Amino acid sequence: SMSAVEITSTLDCTGLVCPLPVIKLSKAIKAAAPGAVIELLATDPGAVADLEAFERRTGHRVLARSESNGIFRFVVQRAK
Repeated sequence: SMSAVEITSTLDCTGLVCPLPVIKLSKAIKAAAPGAVIELLATDPGAVADLEAFERRTGHRVLARSESNGIFRFVVQRAK
């Protein structure tokens, strides 16, 4: 369950247009330890497709995605 996942860090990319959220996520995940979990917040709807492409390309896992009041939230885990 999601409650078992501990967020390592939060990346607030609200207000940024694509592809900036994914570029920032990419940098943050490279700096993170394997297994680290990063929460990404974004307001650009393009982030949804960008994150899907990111997951396919990198192998890092998007554990959860949701949207509330125009804010998209993704929980991404760095691959081992």
